[in-house]
Amino acid sequence: MFKNAIGREIPENIEGIGSLKQYMYPSVKEPNNIDQSLEVKNTLRNKSKLIDDLKTAIIKSGLQDGMTISFHHHFRGGDYIVNMVMDIIAKLGIKNLVLAPSSLTDVHESLVKHIKNGVIRRIETSGLRGRLAEEISNGLMEQPIIIRSHGGRARAIESGELKINVAFLGVPSCDEYGNANGFCGNSICGSLGYAKVDALYAEKVVLITDNLVEYPNLPASINQTQVDYVVEVDFVGDSDGIMSGATRFTKNPRDLLIAKNVVKAIEASGYFRNNFSLQTGSGGASLAVTRFLREKMIEKNIKASFGLGGITGQFVKMHEEGLVKNLFDTQSFDLIAAKSLKENPNHYEIDASFYANPHNKGSAVNKLDIVILSALEIDIDFNVNVITGSDGVIRGASGGHCDTAFGAKMAIIAAPLMRDRMSTVVDKVITAITPGSTIDVLVTDYGIAVNPKRKDLINKFKGASLPLFTIKELKEKAEKITGKPNPIEFTDKIVGIVEYRDGGIIDVIKQVKVEKNDV
Repeated sequence: MFKNAIGREIPENIEGIGSLKQYMYPSVKEPNNIDQSLEVKNTLRNKSKLIDDLKTAIIKSGLQDGMTISFHHHFRGGDYIVNMVMDIIAKLGIKNLVLAPSSLTDVHESLVKHIKNGVIRRIETSGLRGRLAEEISNGLMEQPIIIRSHGGRARAIESGELKINVAFLGVPSCDEYGNANGFCGNSICGSLGYAKVDALYAEKVVLITDNLVEYPNLPASINQTQVDYVVEVDFVGDSDGIMSGATRFTKNPRDLLIAKNVVKAIEASGYFRNNFSLQTGSGGASLAVTRFLREKMIEKNIKASFGLGGITGQFVKMHEEGLVKNLFDTQSFDLIAAKSLKENPNHYEIDASFYANPHNKGSAVNKLDIVILSALEIDIDFNVNVITGSDGVIRGASGGHCDTAFGAKMAIIAAPLMRDRMSTVVDKVITAITPGSTIDVLVTDYGIAVNPKRKDLINKFKGASLPLFTIKELKEKAEKITGKPNPIEFTDKIVGIVEYRDGGIIDVIKQVKVEKNDV
């Protein structure tokens, strides 16, 4: 075991995974020494790439035992592709696969059976939810899953650390030669930002569509030079599933108070000026921030240079009003954003590498002024957990959290001080996803804490008469109401490995110890 830069004990080697790279500190930017070049692929002269059915396409792809396959998660809760493909693979008798999707949700609980029957050997992804996450947290898999941020996944694919043998990518619109986009058809999902990286680097690419159109289907998010086979199915996904309760306006007074405090902090920070850049999330408080910030921008006659990341209808409205000049969209969070990608010329579809890869020559997160992020927990050193709940069970995703926190000039955590009678501020987070050295401000419904290293912000916030506390004072304030919970007990079994965006291991997730009378 070794201790990494934030004091987490990390094993030097895990069977089936190999040696683990130690997380050093956020500013590591040296590229991997793995040489990854794009392979020259056979071309089809005057032939269609259209395959009669998905089973035939899987066989033609050359998929064999032990290979690595990938999917994207742009349909979010409306995805049909993962379960559809995995069921056919299981019937074909293919085993011991590494499943490497950009993320998984609660609609993928049927993967549990494919883990149990040996079809899936390991999972590498950004996040997990629902029954699948619970089963894995309880020790379902022999080998731990690997959690990567969106930028870290792009880095791993481009470097060859994550070698994808076959990518199965659901697309809402495609022609017979493999030109595809996500904003035409009946099952639109908008940006295909995560799928674009898979299509570029996978050995074989199978596009699955429910909307086969005439050649050429341009403009294309994924183009014909990257695609081996095209399959038409009845449905690839449910467009309504790209939205969730998290993307709807909140009426919760607590969320609204947090949002107002965030906007006050932004206004006082010095970064709220013409041509500032911004990323917000899709949660209730984050959406409220966007709404209140719009009002402040109109009042002050301030316009933003660009909005980044998962784009929402609110951002689209501000773009169409001229308040935000450009939108960089790696994932569309609702149907308004998905349609805007087709309609608005300055709404740009970007891939995950452009968005957040730490080892290319310049990703978009490095140009961010402000990012507003969520947290399940934050500790007194400002380390943030967004993946395991207070019970130690996996129920979230790394996403672009640590990527944007590193790149932005001011990274704000917007979170309630208490949830379910438990303090959000703790001595030590259960799982560290984002190191505290990259977090600048915590905004809660009870007050604001600034990382002590940001004395400039502390002085500006004092001058604006914002309700400032130290993070320890906020923790004490919460615990006077909630008390201190009993610590969670874990077994020695590691069920998850958390990579920082540069590939260093920032933490591990252990199986929660369950007493016999709890089973």
